[in-house]
Amino acid sequence: MKFFIDTANLEQIKEAQDLGILDGVTTNPSLMAKEGITGKDNILKHYKNICEIVDGDVSAEVIATDFDNMIKEGEELASLNNQIVVKLPMIKDGVKAAKYFSNKGIKTNVTLVFSAGQALLAAKAGATYVSPFLGRLDDISTDGLNLISEIRDIYDNYDFSTEILAASIRHTMHIIDCAKIGADVITSPLSSITGLLKHPLTDIGLDKFLNDHKKGN
Repeated sequence: MKFFIDTANLEQIKEAQDLGILDGVTTNPSLMAKEGITGKDNILKHYKNICEIVDGDVSAEVIATDFDNMIKEGEELASLNNQIVVKLPMIKDGVKAAKYFSNKGIKTNVTLVFSAGQALLAAKAGATYVSPFLGRLDDISTDGLNLISEIRDIYDNYDFSTEILAASIRHTMHIIDCAKIGADVITSPLSSITGLLKHPLTDIGLDKFLNDHKKGN
């Protein structure tokens, strides 16, 4: 399973890259704004900076909601670096744009997916990634993990190449559960990823090893 970090914070991206487990980055206008990155030129420059840090795919989201402007924005984003994946909303024109970019050999990430039917349409359109938001489903008392499982079954039935990118990850158990179900990718805050490092028995065992070492010296 691939690990993407969901942020626009360069220091966190560097930390994840240095850890040796980072496969890519996802971000969006809200995450950009959180880092004080506003204005088209600054945003485009920031995407370039991210691509210089990470080796894998970097999802860059279009703002437009109509086909023509999605294509215009997406082509501009894709021209920044071949690591860029054009992030499109799961709406009618977004699906049309995914097909257009697929035919052009440009990678896409269809986002804001909340049903298996939406994921099926994205795969039919040739999306590189589909992003079901499991945490947001959990927030309204709906089983987000069940959605991941349904999409996995459908994609396996028909050998779709579209990768399931589990988004809206809230905590470490979401990551573990997605791995069990067979999500191809998770994207999460750095804290959820580094949380996988932690176990009290590891801390206790390390303390014992160090104390025994001191006694032996």
